[in-house]
Amino acid sequence: MINIKAFLENLTHYPGVYQMLDKQGEVLYIGKARNLKKRLASYFSSKQKDTKTLALLKHVVDINVTVTHSENDALLLEYNLIKKYKPHYNILFRDDKSYPYILIKTNTPYPSIEMYRGHKQSDGMYFGPYPHTTAVRETIHLIQKIFGLRLSSDRYYPARTRPCLPYQINLCSGACAGLISEEDYRHDVQHAILFLQGKNQQILNELSLTMERFSKEQRYEEAANIRNQIALLREIQAKQYISSDQGQGDVDVIGVASGDTACIQLLMIRGGRILGSRAYFTNLPAHSTTEEVVASFITQHYQSSHVDNNSLPREIIVDVALRDRILISNALSLLAGRKTTIHHHVRSDRKKWLEIANASAKESISRFLLDKTQMHEKFLALETFLSDEKKLNRIECFDISHTMGEATVASCVVFNKDGPLKSDYRRFNIKGITPGDDVAAMHQVLSRRYQRLQTEQAKLPDLILIDGGPTQLSAAAKTLHELNISDVMLVGVAKGKTRKPGLETLHFENKKPVHLASDSLALHLIQQIRDEAHRFAITGHRNQRDRSRNKSILESIPGVGVKRRRELLQYFGGIQSVNRASLDELAKVHGISQSLAKRIFAALHNTK
Repeated sequence: MINIKAFLENLTHYPGVYQMLDKQGEVLYIGKARNLKKRLASYFSSKQKDTKTLALLKHVVDINVTVTHSENDALLLEYNLIKKYKPHYNILFRDDKSYPYILIKTNTPYPSIEMYRGHKQSDGMYFGPYPHTTAVRETIHLIQKIFGLRLSSDRYYPARTRPCLPYQINLCSGACAGLISEEDYRHDVQHAILFLQGKNQQILNELSLTMERFSKEQRYEEAANIRNQIALLREIQAKQYISSDQGQGDVDVIGVASGDTACIQLLMIRGGRILGSRAYFTNLPAHSTTEEVVASFITQHYQSSHVDNNSLPREIIVDVALRDRILISNALSLLAGRKTTIHHHVRSDRKKWLEIANASAKESISRFLLDKTQMHEKFLALETFLSDEKKLNRIECFDISHTMGEATVASCVVFNKDGPLKSDYRRFNIKGITPGDDVAAMHQVLSRRYQRLQTEQAKLPDLILIDGGPTQLSAAAKTLHELNISDVMLVGVAKGKTRKPGLETLHFENKKPVHLASDSLALHLIQQIRDEAHRFAITGHRNQRDRSRNKSILESIPGVGVKRRRELLQYFGGIQSVNRASLDELAKVHGISQSLAKRIFAALHNTK
């Protein structure tokens, strides 16, 4: 152990970050301080300490200190170091997927509405973030139902001449077929924007005036449509706990429930509307406090690259006093470019929201622990069924997905007794095989997967599930034999002719095929893992297929850049006409020489 007295005497009073290390040099804990000397001295004072701190100090043999210019810099550095080292005594919340938004593209005569995820690059108005895609889809469906905004992509919209299906079921005003004037559609768009901003009362006032005007002008059918809009809006407004007319703005409410596992329930309110909630789980170091859980979540979640700084709330409501509340508030304000406050003494409506968030957190952690218990029971049932002396701790499953041999993608999903290990999931783009040859694809993916694990000396699975019958199982067994892997069990999962769940056949290397009862927990686990592998594979396949189909063959021809592609498409009116063009016709296009025309013709017709 370092000489603490000498260490503290020479320590600065500046803000910074400290790292506590064990005798192997591993980082045990990372913390921040506005005054490094005072914070670290508190660890070694004679005052009584909590159990977690005592357990930590037993293993600490060295402390690294990094001085920063400001407390905000210390907070940011602490987050980055925790993310990098994942210390045992810190509370870690993993980065999640980016939040979805609703995008209204206002730069066209008939703006569309769509879900958007990622960095804000497209022109238009963004609303959100929403906690999950379900909330986005429900909101878009409501806007369609009330205001009739179009969903059709800008790629297909200009080519439409007939009304779309949503128009037939009264979910679209028929903008694609010119069944609504640009002015009327703009009014609907403006009302949709006000709705997303939480200004329902303003919409209701405007619609009421419009309905009265239509009624006086004896435009009764149009007045009836407005009446239906008003009724829907009032029904939606009644379900909302708040509205922006009451002076509420953008608020995040954080509920928490904890045991060995902690659950943070994030209730999101934007523009005066409750958008929904989302649960975050983490395993806790022993004797962690609620304050540590909440503070760790706030610092890690809002500084994550998946959270847009422009969408940070103006207010965060918590149920516990945070020691570093001012420091965290200042750091978030700096990120957002405006003031963000953290409150824990709340009353009235805010207290109700906090109660809702805490109740939701308790419900979420109950479901989480139940699922975890059921997963353990399923693993035990599968171990019993397999009658293998080795315990099942890690299962990997492989699936192949393609469309008639196009864009073949293989997936590998990983499960342990706690459920899916999504950080260990992998996709493989299969190349160099005969299109549609699933056996060759299985051989390639297993070779690539386990050659790499052997090179990295990583842990191999206890069981490998193969989505397929005896043919795929034989290919997998041959691959493992080539790699000298002999202590891993292989099981093929064949769906059968009807492909109905519960009728699967399990194939083994040296045993007869087996059918499990449809209510078997072992079969339920196999089905869950197999279905997850299929979902992961087909998602990757569709993404790859769509990318290849959206790519023009002209892009692969040397010498045909953006400008020449534009000249070709403008001259012939589209890629189909380019495909039908003769060599002489191609050479007539501005900027296309005779030799380049030959290359284009050869590429389009797959000839020399």
